[in-house]
Order: sequence, then structure tokens, then C-alpha cells
Amino acid sequence: MPVSAGRDFRAALPSLLIIAVLMAAGNTMMGVFATVQEAAKAELGLSDTQIGLMQGLANSIPLALLSVPMGLLVDRLNRVRLLALTSLIWTAGTLLTAYADSLSILFTARMLAGLGANISTTIGVSLAADLCRAEIRGRSMLLLTIGKYAGSAAAFALGGQLFGLFAKSGLYGLPAWRSVHLVLGLGSAALTLLLLALREPARQERETISAPARMVARELWARRAFLLPMFVGQTSVLMADAAAAIWAAPVLSRSFGQTPAQFAGWMGLVVFGAGVVGALAGGIAADWGHRSGRRGGILIGAVIAALVAFPAALFPIMPNVFWFGAAMTLLLLGGTVTGLVVATAIAVLLPNELRGLCVGTFVAFGGLIAFGLSPPLVTGLSLWLGGESHLAAALAVVGLAVSIIGVLGFALAYRNAPLNYGDEAADLR
Repeated sequence: MPVSAGRDFRAALPSLLIIAVLMAAGNTMMGVFATVQEAAKAELGLSDTQIGLMQGLANSIPLALLSVPMGLLVDRLNRVRLLALTSLIWTAGTLLTAYADSLSILFTARMLAGLGANISTTIGVSLAADLCRAEIRGRSMLLLTIGKYAGSAAAFALGGQLFGLFAKSGLYGLPAWRSVHLVLGLGSAALTLLLLALREPARQERETISAPARMVARELWARRAFLLPMFVGQTSVLMADAAAAIWAAPVLSRSFGQTPAQFAGWMGLVVFGAGVVGALAGGIAADWGHRSGRRGGILIGAVIAALVAFPAALFPIMPNVFWFGAAMTLLLLGGTVTGLVVATAIAVLLPNELRGLCVGTFVAFGGLIAFGLSPPLVTGLSLWLGGESHLAAALAVVGLAVSIIGVLGFALAYRNAPLNYGDEAADLR
């Protein structure tokens, strides 16, 4: 039986924490390979280009094919069961990574890990929106964002520490990077059991019951003046963050001589700190902007965050590790704020029937562009500049370019945003 919807924050907190923990686990499973990929690259004899294509396409292809259908399912089926399914998918991908002996098997494993983690965002946003009243949804999205970045931080912190632990002797004779994935995969399987305590909330703000997909798509298209630039802004920010997440560890190893065990602690702190501070700032900014009554007010925080993150894209070419970490913190901070503001804007400015498909569309095409394009774009530019030794410079150039586009996208979305869901619904009629 569905639980009551639209509760206050304290009543919804246990359910929100379960969702946040599962999203953290998914993001750890998706991100941990990047932490130890230099060891995998050496063992399997892979190039940067192969790693970039694998990391990019393994995330982008399934997202492009399945995120929109999953968005429609989220609007119609039991979301707790869907979240359990995605948890099992990313767990299977992590365990398969531990035993991958070829590029094709490794590609399949990373595809499963990334698919489950990325699709869980659609489910989590929809669940959180129905667990809380509209005026406090910023705080519910805050918790999910903290969970997401706690998982990304754990990918560095746990991944690096476990890599150091298994450097001399891995589990069951496995190399260190494989042992890391085996341990984390088993832990993810155990965390899936938390979903036994989560109940499906009743859906809020339904305009119709089970609206046809064509009608839902038409309603989204009617809002294109607002949604398209917001999509461009968030996708551009995601491109910068995706490139940083995949190539930060190799840059630290090659340009600064750091091993995974050496950068595990402080990189984990950077990612988690940026996530927590960014989530707090984004949640407060989104709720304040919504209550301000200004048209587009909910997006003010995203515009400011994108501007702050723009110069931070130069983090790969900083003169030392300290400034590398400081600049990357600002970059991730900006990405956290924009992601939370966008999620809150969707939850507040769109009716229930449109949220799942809208988030699914953002995840599908945003993931296709960000993960499919930015990692190989960095390696392609690196080769054009002279080879794999130019990875840091290529990462900085790509980050700066997409950050400019992100600022322009959010500025236009702010200009075209509706005042609120009710007013736009009336305008469209």
C-alpha cells in the first residue's frame, strides 16, 4: 500500500535517507573504476583512447536507449521495485568488472554499472518529489545530491584505500584493482536489502491518470523555451564533471606522481566536501528562489554556480596538488549546485506526469552527450596536441569550452522559465 504523500521533512527523512544511501552506492560502483583505471590499463594493455571510448560509450549508449522508456515506467510503475532492479544491475556490473579479461567484457561490465547508477537518478527524484510538499522539495533533493556525491567521494576514498590495501596481495589471487571491485560489489549487494524498509509514496499533483506518452511528450515540447536551454546548461556542466571524474586520477598519476592510495583521502574529501557544500547551497538557493516569486528565480543559483565553476576548469594544469584540489573543488561545487537546482526546478515547475519523462530525457541525451563525447574528446585533443602526455592540457581546454556553453544555457533558461507550475499550465491551456 502506498504511504501518504506530501509529508513534512522529518516524517519523510527515513525514506529519503534510504534512497540517498542507494544512490551513493550506485555512484560508487560507477566511479570506482576511474580511480584504479591506470592499473587496469596496464594489465589489459589498453590506450587512453580505448579507455576514453569505453568509459564514455559504456555510460552513454544504454542511457540513450533506456532512460526515456525508464522515465515513462517511473511515471506508471512501482518506483521502489524499479530502484531495487537498478541496484542489482550496478552490483552485477561491479562484480563482472572484477573478472573481466578483455575489453569487450570490461565494456559490458562498466555499461551495467553506469546504467544502474544513472537511471536511479530518475527514480530517486520522482520518489523524493512525492515524499515531500512542494515548498520543501529543495531539501529532499539536497539529501539525494549529498548521497550522490558521497558515493562519488567513496569511489576515490574507498577505491584508493582498498587499492593500497590489496597492492601486495589481492583477494583470491586477484590483482588490486580487481579486488577493489569484488569487495565493493559484495557490499552493494548487501545495501540493496535496505529497500525492504521503503514503501511506495502516493503520487502528488496528477493532472490526468496514465497520460499517453505522446501527450506527455507534447506537453514537454510546449515548454521547450525553458527546458531546452536548461538542458544545454546542465549537459555542458555534466560534460566538464564527467571528463574530470574520468581523467582526474590519470592526471594525478602522470603529472603529479600520485598513486591511488596517496590521493584517495584528499580526493574523497574534495568530492564529498564539494557535494555537501554544493547541496546545501543549491537546496537553499532553489527553495529561496522558488519562494521569491520571481520568474526564473529558482534558477538564479544555477547561473551563479556555472559562472563560479568556469575558471575552475583549469584544475588539470595547476602548478601543484594543492591548487589542483582547490580548483577541482570549485568545479565540482558548481556542478553540484546546478544539478540540484535543475532537479528541484523539474520537481516544482512541472506536473507529476511530466517529471519522469523529463528527467529520463535529460539523463538519456545529457548522458549520451556528456559521457559519450567528453572522454574521447579529451583523448582526441590530447593526441592532436602531441600524445598521451598532453592529457592535462586537453582536459583543461575541453572543460573551459563546455563551461562557457553552460553559463549561456542557464542564463537563457532563467529568462524563459515559468513563474510556477500552475501559472504555466494555465498559459498552455
